[in-house]
Amino acid sequence: MKIRQLDHLVLTVTDPDRTIDFYTRILGMTAIPFGDGRLALHFGYQKINLHVVGEEIEPHASVPTPGSADLCFLVEGSLDAVLDHLHTENVPVLLGPVDRTGARGPLRSIYLRDPDGNLIELATHSPPP
Repeated sequence: MKIRQLDHLVLTVTDPDRTIDFYTRILGMTAIPFGDGRLALHFGYQKINLHVVGEEIEPHASVPTPGSADLCFLVEGSLDAVLDHLHTENVPVLLGPVDRTGARGPLRSIYLRDPDGNLIELATHSPPP
């Protein structure tokens, strides 16, 4: 067996409306309902399904916990433009820009938190040295 790519992941959230606002307004994802009243955040060819804490869909993680995720998203454009957008939206940056290593090589990254406290890394590929 060989894994090809990530299709979706699940975030357990305390307030889905606040989460959707953050991921759509701040990160530019698209909220799409599916199934029986469920919600997902789409970007590229992936999505994030949302579970409300205490109302998780079966099966689910052993200990579904809001704020336990550490996610890295590759962004289009420059980090300067991302920083300007975050500043305009009054979203505090925890760290960055800093150099990191991604799945396909060097990254330049900034870090922030979503409404549940999940760590969000926004990154661009760094040019080769």
